[in-house]
Amino acid sequence: MVGVVLVSHSAGLAAETVALARGIAGEDVPVAAAGGTWEGGLGTSVDVIEAAVRGVDQGDGVVLIPDLGSSVLTARLLEDAGRVVVADVPFVEGAIAAAVTAGAGSPLAEVLAAAEEARTYRKL
Repeated sequence: MVGVVLVSHSAGLAAETVALARGIAGEDVPVAAAGGTWEGGLGTSVDVIEAAVRGVDQGDGVVLIPDLGSSVLTARLLEDAGRVVVADVPFVEGAIAAAVTAGAGSPLAEVLAAAEEARTYRKL
C-alpha cells in the first residue's frame, strides 16, 4: 500500500490532519505526521520527515504532502523518482484524497493524481 506523509511546520496540525484522514480512509492506511522539529518547535526537519517515510513505506511508494513554504523545500530533498514524490496540493483536502485512494490499494501514480485533483474541489 502507498504511504502518505503530512509535512507541516506544526506537529499538532500534522497529527490532527492524520487523525482526520485515518478517520475517513481507515485506521489501517499508512499515514504519518512529520510536523515541527525534533525539539517540538515550529519548523520542518528532514530527519523528522525521513523517519515518517520509513514508518509508512511498505514498498509501494510514499506521497509527501507539505503545508507551505519551507516544508515544500524540505520535502523535496527526499524526492526519489518512482518511490517518494511530493504533491503540490491543498494540505487537508489532498491528505484525505491521498489516504482514501491509498487505502483502496491504488498505485503511487493514482494516489498522487487523486491528491492533485483536490486542487479543483469547490466548497460552494
